[in-house]
Amino acid sequence: MNPFSELPGRVVGSADDVASHYGEPLVEQRALEVGTALVDLSHHGIIVVSGQDRLSWLHSMTSQHLLALQPGESTETLLLDPNGRIERAVRVVDDGERTWLLVDAGSAAPLADFLNRMRFALRVDVEDLSESHAAVLAFDGPAADALRAIGPEVVWQDPWAEVARGGVQYARSDAEHAGAHWSASHFVFERSRLSSVVDLVRDGSLRAAGILAIDALQVRAWRPSQAGDVDERTIPHELDWLRTAVHLTKGCYRGQETVAKVHNLGHPPRRLALLHLDGTGGELPVSGALVFSGIGSATDPSARPVGRITRSALHHEWGGIALALLKRSVAEDAELEVRGGAEGDDPQAAPGEPIAATQEVIVPASAGAARAVPRLKRL
Repeated sequence: MNPFSELPGRVVGSADDVASHYGEPLVEQRALEVGTALVDLSHHGIIVVSGQDRLSWLHSMTSQHLLALQPGESTETLLLDPNGRIERAVRVVDDGERTWLLVDAGSAAPLADFLNRMRFALRVDVEDLSESHAAVLAFDGPAADALRAIGPEVVWQDPWAEVARGGVQYARSDAEHAGAHWSASHFVFERSRLSSVVDLVRDGSLRAAGILAIDALQVRAWRPSQAGDVDERTIPHELDWLRTAVHLTKGCYRGQETVAKVHNLGHPPRRLALLHLDGTGGELPVSGALVFSGIGSATDPSARPVGRITRSALHHEWGGIALALLKRSVAEDAELEVRGGAEGDDPQAAPGEPIAATQEVIVPASAGAARAVPRLKRL
C-alpha cells in the first residue's frame, strides 16, 4: 500500500494510481514552486547498474558523457534509436558503487531488458528496483531539506537550470531562460520508508502536491519529459534537449550521426513552442490536440494542421499554457488555433471549441546549421 493513498482529498486521474491533486491544484502548485510541497513519483521506474564497467558501458550507448561522472553528481542522458529518435530519457546519478537510472512510468522494464541484452562480457549487473524503491520530488526549500534529513538512498538533482558541459542551447539567450531557476530534485527511498515522508504531510510540516502541479511548472519552464512530450518521431533538437541531455563532442553512440548532422548541417523538422491559450472558453486542449495556423483555421475542414499539443496546464500565474511541437516552417509570429476535445476525447476526431493561442518561441526556426560549410563552385 502506498501511504500517499491515505492522504485526504486525493484525486487519482490516471492508471498509474498517483494523485493528480489533493483538492487544491493551484495552491499545491504554488507550494511546490516555493519548496514547501512534495510530489509522489512512485509510478516512475528505478534501475540500478553495478559493476566495474558500468559508467563506460552506459557512456558508450547513450548521448551524455558519463566517463567522469563523480559520486553524487547528477546528469541526464538519452537512449536513441539508430535514426536518432528518442527511445528513453534517463536521469542518472552515481553513488560511487552503483549507477541509478530514474525513468518515467512504463520505461523501466523495457530499458532493463535492453540493457541486459547489451551486457555481453562486460562487468555489469542490471537490477530493476521499481517494486522496492520509489521517488519523491521537491524543489529547493523546506521540503527538500526535510527529505534529506530522512536519509534517501540517493538524490538526483535536475540539471535543467543551466546548459550542461558539452551541450548547446537553441532557445535565444537575449532573455533569461524560463528554466533558469529550476531546482527540482528526485529523492529515492525504499518503499517501506515512504510512511516517514507522508508523516511530514500529516503533521502539517509540508503539503502534498499532485502530478498536475509538477506538469504545470515543467510546461512553464520549457522542461521536456519523455512521458509528456516525446512521440515516435522526436529527436532531441526539437525539444531543446541538447541543452542538458546530449554531449556534442563525446564520440560515437547509437543515433549520434543524426544528432551531429542535424545540429551542424541541417535544422530540426519540428520545433517546441510554449503556447499561451485564450482562457475565455475555460477548457484546456488534450495531449495530441491539433494546432492550426491562422484565426478561424481550426474550424475550417480543409485546413491542414501545423503541429500538435504535447502537454497543457493551468498555471497559477500564467493561466492556460501548453507545449506544442510545430512544423519548422510555421512563422514564429503566426497566430494559432488549437482544435481539441475535452478530457478523454479523441483530439483527432473531436473538433471541440477552437482555442486561440500565441507563441512563445523555445526552439527557433533557425536552430541547427551550426557549421557554415562552403559550397563548391560549379564549373
